[in-house]
This record gives sequence, structure tokens and C-alpha cells, in this order.
Amino acid sequence: MIRVVEYDPAWPRRFEQLRSEYADAMAAAGVPVVAIEHVGSTSVPGLAAKPIIDCDIVVAPDDVPAASATLVGLGFRTLGELGIPARWAFKEPRRLAGTTTYVVVDGCLSLGNHLAVRNVLRSDPVLRDEYAAVKRRVGLSAGDIDEYGRGKNATVQRILAAADLTEAERASIGADKVPSHEELPR
Repeated sequence: MIRVVEYDPAWPRRFEQLRSEYADAMAAAGVPVVAIEHVGSTSVPGLAAKPIIDCDIVVAPDDVPAASATLVGLGFRTLGELGIPARWAFKEPRRLAGTTTYVVVDGCLSLGNHLAVRNVLRSDPVLRDEYAAVKRRVGLSAGDIDEYGRGKNATVQRILAAADLTEAERASIGADKVPSHEELPR
């Protein structure tokens, strides 16, 4: 079972705390940041979600190493791209439990995916509620996070289509070779 909870109005405040910490750390390290985006289900008002705040730190390609080093300096452990090009994942330090942070290249498909899902669900309450119902149903029956992701895939593809991502972009997102939860370093 995957824990999916009702929307919590504290999530945007939690993101703002993270955004502020990340922005301050990047500025102190001299790392130019394009944006720090609240993505994932907690970024959509009214959407049921796993209670994990997802953040994309958006940088130019040449700034990925410095942004990554800055996160390591904050106690993160780098996990690499994990099968998704131009997006680097990090294991959060204990003090930031309940968060997921990525460094992503400005303009990459991974960022486009995150923003498309967020923006469509923010603007389409019918699709948002349908997605919430799928998340709740799949969360109750999924044996692990991988099964949970597969169970939501058809609906996510519909959301991406509603965001006008091309068939090729949707196929690329669907084909990403993300390691299973069991394969991830702990």
C-alpha cells in the first residue's frame, strides 16, 4: 500500500521554505538558477498526494555540477539521472525527510513533463479529481512504489496529452528506464 492523503494547505508553505533554503545556498555558492519549481502532486491545490514535496532546481547545462555540489554540501547524496535524461535525483538528508529534490536542465523533457502535469491539473478540476481517484485506488492496492507508478501511467499519459505534449514526447516519457525502487541506492 502507498499512502495517499488529502491535499494539505501547508504544502505550499513547506515548498517555500525549501525554495528559500535552496535559493540561498545556490546564491552563496554562485550558482545561477533559472527557477526552483514546486512540482508533483503536492503542487496542485485540491489534489490527493503522497505527502512528499517535490522540487525541481532548474539550471543551465553547464551549472549542473555546481548545483549538485551545493546540494551535497547541504547534506544530500547524489543518485544520478536514474534513467531520466537531464534530471539528477538526490537523497535528502534526514532533516528534510518528506521531500524529493532534483536538479534539472532548463528546457529538458523531464522539466516539461513535471510542469505540464502540474499546470494541467491546476487548471482542470475534472481531470485533477479523476487523477486523485486513480491515485487513491492504486495506492490502496499497490505493493510498492513501482506498481503505484505503473497503475497511474494511463492517466498520466492522458494528462500529458491534455498538455499538448507530442506523441513522441509522451512516448519518450513512457519509455524512461527508471530503476525500480529495489535498485535504488539507499
